[in-house]
Amino acid sequence: MGYKVVVVGATGNVGREMLNILAERQFPVDELAALASRRSLGTECSFGETTVTTKDLDTFDFTGWDIALFAIGSEATKKYAPIAAAAGCVVIDNSSLYRYDPNIPLVVPEVNPEAVDQVRNKNIIANPNCSTAQMVVALKPLHDRARIKRVVVSTYQSVSGSGKDAMDELWDQTKGMYVPGQEKEPEVYPKQIAFNVIPHIDVFLEDGSTKEEWKMVAETKKIIDTSIKVTATCVRVPVFVGHSESINIEFEDFLDEEEARDILREAPGIMVVDKREAGGYITPVECVGDFATFISRIRQDSTIENGLNLWCVSDNLRKGAALNAVQIAETLGNRVLQKA
Repeated sequence: MGYKVVVVGATGNVGREMLNILAERQFPVDELAALASRRSLGTECSFGETTVTTKDLDTFDFTGWDIALFAIGSEATKKYAPIAAAAGCVVIDNSSLYRYDPNIPLVVPEVNPEAVDQVRNKNIIANPNCSTAQMVVALKPLHDRARIKRVVVSTYQSVSGSGKDAMDELWDQTKGMYVPGQEKEPEVYPKQIAFNVIPHIDVFLEDGSTKEEWKMVAETKKIIDTSIKVTATCVRVPVFVGHSESINIEFEDFLDEEEARDILREAPGIMVVDKREAGGYITPVECVGDFATFISRIRQDSTIENGLNLWCVSDNLRKGAALNAVQIAETLGNRVLQKA
């Protein structure tokens, strides 16, 4: 059985990636609509071997459509997602708007596929933050074995997480370091991003953390277990695509690094590349375009009881956004829509 699928925000980085992944994974699409704002109306987008032309989101009728993948930001989603949901079309939303609503499931299919069953509460499913998505894929199989007490994570997040303008800013600033007269002042970021790192993603909160850091805490609790304590430091780095994370985990029970490595090798969505030699690990450049979340540098932390360290890398436009949304659609089809 095929589905009538809408991609909302089809001309953006994540929207285009959604179209690519729907085609790559051969999602059963009977009919496809690519929607965009009026300023992008008529733009052509690739969908496998075919080309689709964007339609006007403002006038689109969602009646009779099965699934809508949203990649348009919170403000526009707040307007259009309820319209789609009320028309009977299930919304899979990539923005942060619905992630913390207790009546809306927040889903990473490798971790909590059963949460999709709650979709009929509001006909909306939330996609988690990109930095959270890859981390919980790594944490869940370890939590099932030894129960996680506390996580300390430092992220190294690529500029694609901020959109096309941020990618352009990194490119222009890098050129400006070498070409006189081509210097580019910061616009997207508060400081220069080329040849620099910025320990500031999203807005600052009263306790000194940023909203990105808060998201990782709140989303990990909602997706895996409310009892897990999480503290995060989120950093923007001069990488175009691919988020990296250094994760320190404290467990209730002892977990040997060799057993952890075996557990992760068998876990869905994970690829372990962990050789203790030069180059025996994965970096962001190598993960681009891949579906997997890569785990390297698995090792015991002897400074705490029952501790492990690991390095986690993933394509943030894929697992952190578009891929996870398509996987939710696949899970929705398997668990809910085919039963309707």
